[in-house]
This record gives sequence, C-alpha cells and structure tokens, in this order.
Amino acid sequence: MLTSKGNSKALASVLVMLFIAGLLVGGLIIFFVSTRQISNLNGQISDLQSAVSNLEGHQNATYQTITILQNGTSLADLYDNVRNSVVLVQGETSDGSVQGSGFVYNFGDRNVVLTNFHVVDGTTGLSVTFSDGDGYSATVLGTDPYSDLAVLSVNAPASEFKPITIASSAPLRVGDPVIAIGNPYGLVGSLTTGVVSATGRTITEDTAGGYAIANIIQTSTPINPGNSGGPLLNSVGSVVGITAAIVSDSQGLGFAIPSNTILREVSALTTTGSYHGHSYLGVKGEDMDYSISQQIHSNVTYGWRIQNITSGGPSDGVLKVNDIIITLNHQTIKNNDDLASYLEENTLPGDNLVLTVIRGNQQIDVTVTLGTRPAQ
Repeated sequence: MLTSKGNSKALASVLVMLFIAGLLVGGLIIFFVSTRQISNLNGQISDLQSAVSNLEGHQNATYQTITILQNGTSLADLYDNVRNSVVLVQGETSDGSVQGSGFVYNFGDRNVVLTNFHVVDGTTGLSVTFSDGDGYSATVLGTDPYSDLAVLSVNAPASEFKPITIASSAPLRVGDPVIAIGNPYGLVGSLTTGVVSATGRTITEDTAGGYAIANIIQTSTPINPGNSGGPLLNSVGSVVGITAAIVSDSQGLGFAIPSNTILREVSALTTTGSYHGHSYLGVKGEDMDYSISQQIHSNVTYGWRIQNITSGGPSDGVLKVNDIIITLNHQTIKNNDDLASYLEENTLPGDNLVLTVIRGNQQIDVTVTLGTRPAQ
C-alpha cells in the first residue's frame, strides 16, 4: 500500500514527465512552424528576384524601342544606307555665294539631283559635291517656283550616283518619325530626327510669286540654313519630302515639300523644264473665324471668305466678294490650308470644280472651270 508521501512523489514524477513531453512537443511545433516560415520567406525572396529580373529585362526592351526604328533598322544603319545619296549644292549669285542640299534620284534610267528652286534661283557656276568630297559642275534641267522644286543634271561619272527611293507621302500621319539629312551651315552630312507635327499646311515664299505652296509637311525635325533641298526620310529610309523652310526664331518648326508633289512633277521638270499643272481659281481671301463671322453677321465660323476676284479669271462672274467657300467637290474646306491643298492634290487646269458657298445666309452650289496659274 502506497503512503500519501509516496503518492505525492509519483504525482510529481508524472507532472515532470508531462512537462518534459510538453517541451518536446512544443519544440517540435515551433520547429515545424519556423521551417514553414523560412520556406515561405525563401519563396518570397525567389519571387522578388524574379520580379527584379523581369524589371531589368523590361528596361532593356524599353531602351531598344528608343534606339531602334519601327522597321528594326537603327538610325546609324539608315544613315549609312543613304548618306552617299545626299549632296552639297553650291552656286554664285549677285549677292554672293549660296549653298544648300540635294539628293540623287533615278528617273527613266537617268540620274538627276533634286533640290529646292530657291537654292538654285539666280545662280551661276553651279556645282554639286558628293559625300566622297568630289565636286562637279551642274546645270538646271527644270524648275517650278510654285512648288519650290528644281532638277539638276550633274557632269559626274556614273559611279558617283547613289539613287534614293521616293515613297508616297500620302500615308504620313501626325506623330510618324522622320529624319532629315543635309548640310546645315555647311556641316556636310548632318542628321536630325523628329516627327510629323502636321500635314496639309501652306507656306508662302518670295520665289513663289505670292502664291501659297500647298500640302506642306510640318515637322519637329531641326532644319537650318543649308538643309534646304535635302531629303526628309521615313523610318525605312525612303524620301517622303524635301526640306524647304523654317520659321525664323522658332524651335522645332520646319517645313518640307511632300514627295507626292515631287512624283507628280519630276517627269515634266526633267523632260520639258517646267510644270504647268497648278490649277487656278483666280481669287484672294481670308480664313473665317468666330470674330469675322460676328463682324459680317454670318452664320458660319469656318471656311474661306473671298475678298477679291481677278477680272477675267476663272471665277469672274461666278463667285462674288464675301462668298464663303465651305466645300470643294463636297469636301469640307475649313481654311486656306484645306483649299490650297485640295486644289493641288485633286485638280488640274480645265477641271470643273463644284463649290459650295455661303452667300448672305444662303447656301448655294456653283461650278468654276479652273484655269492655269499665270507664269511668273
């Protein structure tokens, strides 16, 4: 028989054993939980490493899209492909020497140089220098002051000519990347880049006799004196325009003659020396806006308001002063840019043109047979 003292010892022993067992079980539980936590932490670290790796890869891809053009050709490769097609054009005038740019084009198996009219206007001793430094005498084959275009013949061996492709300018959209190569300030073979910032503009140059040069490409590509006549290229290195003008004291505001104008005129300029396809409406006017509409009590705030009609011209007896042209052949005309660009792109002398005009506060349709723009 156990005594009370013996019972107490036995109970104490049981409690000690239970305590030890609790410690062992607790330790096992803590070990298991810690192991799971460490495993989870290792997994999170692995995920973070993977995310960092993905971020680094994304940064590399972003860098490539900045430095690589849309077709996968780098600017350096594009430049190498076309640099030998761009030339330096120089001449003498009564005011001193002039210089500009140009590029080689093959028309009907004949190599010619295309440039701006204002680069060669009134020059003597005209010469063209290729990228290898060799210079040769040149003569003017044809000019069109109304489009600021000129075609030159160069007395050089065939090996000097590296023709460049001309593409249609019609697909150009605002935001498309463009590249200019030329000789700004005599710095031969300079490349600049930018985007198309507008299309369908009009500009007026002294050599164009006061007529607007239509359907102009506006670009943010830096253009400086000496760039005139050089190519404006798309992202695959094809010509989409000829750089022509800048706005004085502006930053990133240049203009180029569209390649569609070149393609339309190059045959006539090369073979006949001139181009006579500019249609002529025989009117002068101004863009409409809200202020003018209030002044003349008109119910339209867009269009082109006629201020003068050339006596004996195509519109004489058909249109009236203060008529507001709002469509040409049912194409909306908001301003002079729209009017001049439509006439240049879509009409020829002798075409019948349907004009919708606001006369008073009535809308009427009239038809004008277009004439040929007078020679300068």
